[in-house]
Amino acid sequence: MVLAAWSIIVLLFVIGMAGAVYPILPGALAIYGAFFVYGFMLGFEPFGFWFWLIQTSIVAVLMIADYLVNALGVKKFGGNRASVIGSTIGLIAGPFVIPGVGLIVGPFLGAVLGELIVGTPWKQALRAGVGALVGFFSSLVVKFGFQLLMIALFVVWVVRYA
Repeated sequence: MVLAAWSIIVLLFVIGMAGAVYPILPGALAIYGAFFVYGFMLGFEPFGFWFWLIQTSIVAVLMIADYLVNALGVKKFGGNRASVIGSTIGLIAGPFVIPGVGLIVGPFLGAVLGELIVGTPWKQALRAGVGALVGFFSSLVVKFGFQLLMIALFVVWVVRYA
């Protein structure tokens, strides 16, 4: 039972960290789910009020920041709502449409196309595309860092209890 529990927990952590890069994966929610797997299979004893408050706060911040950091990158480079929407669509569709490089090309092309659809000149549309890339990479760093923090706090709580 212990081996099965830890196997599932590690798998959820891996899925969670991959979700920092691939937006189609649940990311922080997979990591959060690993805590419940631990609790249901091995016991909730290590986790108290502060553990759940901190972890839930991190998940909430990640969900809000994921969209805001990307949108901020686009807006900082002069993009508008159309480029934010296009970037988001490109981020989700890119890896499927252009395997391999779609994760990077998707947000850029989505932002550029979003701007061009609403009549923005090419030069400004390209700037918005660069902003989408800056936002994507900034968001990736933020998500990766916070998700590592979630895992580290989990390990500290579990080891402290053992």
